This record gives sequence, structure tokens and C-alpha cells, in this order.
Amino acid sequence: MLKRIWMKEYNVAVLGPIPRDHITTHKGEVIEKYGCATHTAIGLSRLLGENGTVYPVSHVRKIDRRGVLEVFAPYPNIDTGHIRDGADQGDVIQLQFVDQNNRLEKQTGFMNPILPEDVADLLHADIFVCVPITDYEVPLETLKYIRNNSDATIIFDAHGPTNTVNVMGERHIRFWLDRDMWLPYIDVLKMNLEESRCSWFKKEYTLNELGPLHEADTSHLGDLAAHVLGRGVRSLIVTLDAAGSAVYFMEAGEVKKEIVPSIPVTDVVDTTGCGDSFAGGLGFGLLGDTENFIRAAKYANALGAQRTQGRTFEVFKCLADTDAMIRSVYGSP
Repeated sequence: MLKRIWMKEYNVAVLGPIPRDHITTHKGEVIEKYGCATHTAIGLSRLLGENGTVYPVSHVRKIDRRGVLEVFAPYPNIDTGHIRDGADQGDVIQLQFVDQNNRLEKQTGFMNPILPEDVADLLHADIFVCVPITDYEVPLETLKYIRNNSDATIIFDAHGPTNTVNVMGERHIRFWLDRDMWLPYIDVLKMNLEESRCSWFKKEYTLNELGPLHEADTSHLGDLAAHVLGRGVRSLIVTLDAAGSAVYFMEAGEVKKEIVPSIPVTDVVDTTGCGDSFAGGLGFGLLGDTENFIRAAKYANALGAQRTQGRTFEVFKCLADTDAMIRSVYGSP
């Protein structure tokens, strides 16, 4: 299978912010680093090795540009030509984890959106991995442009359109009310359980129904999957934390579901960027076979597990080591 995958060199574009993150972990440790699309790009870079190029596309503050380029410098297959600071705007995020998986967020800096002109010379890419964290960062206009001018597979993280920020810098989840406008321009839609609740809503609520979402509830996922798959999305993939990933796709005209179990880890050091790393694994797993969503979920689970194992990007493994990790759990990539 790997010979078939690597008959050509691949190009993967990663669209999303590179925020300056100030993180307080659930253990009380303080970490300062660049996040979001850095996890996606570097995870992909390690898996691709000499067999492809990763193009992060982002806008950063001038004060952060040198630091961001230094982060990517050790990875020769990452092309940083689409990281721009012309507007001198970039995300700045404060994260305080209250436990291993839940956190309080504040956003004090804001990148300008990634527009069609930012990706106009990347239409040769095989895959676009879009990892927005706030609702304005990768607009629908940009997805439409990619779809109408490229044959690339578009992976989109619902974290963006289900999160917004108010004038106090407080980040809040929100319903993805214009969801159906986006779906025809997405091939693989990735989300977590909380985001899935924001993406599946009633026509009308009573007042006492509006309030905190029940993240553990999965009863809506079948209906959500049928809805999005019926509107052009080829696969819906929902992360279930320790339970792994629920992968939905169409087969012979019917919605199919498979659970891809998580890859166990012994000690969780830092979960920041797990979702972004997961998205990178999806992108890699679809190279050479854009319908193999189960394989994609295996690589996604692997990169997500790797991300938890330390504070630096050294947690990401090469393809051979990642394949060994996958075989130890699933038997094969």
C-alpha cells in the first residue's frame, strides 16, 4: 500500500491561525508557544518526510513572524512562503485548563481572515486542511474558491464556526446556524462532541432547553451524519476523547458508521493542539486514497496521541515510528 501512496510527491496546504498561546495546564504548569496550525503542519511534515511539502497559510503579527519561522525552520519540507505579516494582525490566546480536557479561553489578538488571494497559487495542492479556531478565520468564500478552482480534498474543522469571541475577549461556543451553506464545499468534516451539538440544533427551543451542552450525549450523531452526508460531505468524523473516533460515510447509498478506537497513552502532559494534530493525521491518511476514511482516522488518532506526550513539537514521530504505533493498536495502517 505504501508504494502506491508514494508514487508521487504530495502537496498539503494548512489553513489556520498560528496564535501566540499562553497556557496554564491542569497541573498548574505555564507554557508559552505558538499553536494551532503549527501542530497540523509539523505533524504532517514528520509523516511526509521527503515525499511531500506542507504549506502553512496564515497571518501573523510582525512581532511574531521571526519566532514562527524559527518554529518551522527544523522542517525542510515546510514552505513558509504563505505566512504573512502585512496586516500586522495575529491571534493571541490565553488558555487555562480546569482539567485534562476542559479549559477557559480568552482571545486578545485577532488575525485577518485567510482569503482566496492567500491560496491562489496553492491550487495544485492535493489536500487543504482547514483548522480555524474562531468563526471568521477561514471564510466560506475561501472554501468556495478552492472548490471551484481545484480538485483538492478539503478537510474542515468545525471548531472555527462553532466558536466566537465577544468584545471582552471571551471565547464562547455558538450554534453553527449557517451550516448548510458550508457543507457543499467540505469533503471531510471533523469535530468533537461539543461542536457536534453546536452543529445539530432544533427548529425551536423552549427557554429551559437553552444552556450548557451535554458533551457526553451521542444520540444525535446519526441524524447529523445523515444530514451532512446528504449535502455533499463525504465523511463526518467526530472525536470521542478516550473512546476514539466515530467515522461516518456513505456506502451503497446508506450511512455507515465505524468506531476507530483511540491509541492509549500512559501519561498526558499537554492536550493543547490535539484537535489540530488530529486534522493533520486525517490529511496524511487520505493521501493516495481519498476515500479511505478509516485509515485516515488511524493516523489522526496517532498524531493526537503523540501530541499529548510533551510540550514541544518533538513529540511528533516519523512515518515508520507512527506506522509501528498504529500497528500495535490496529494491526495495520
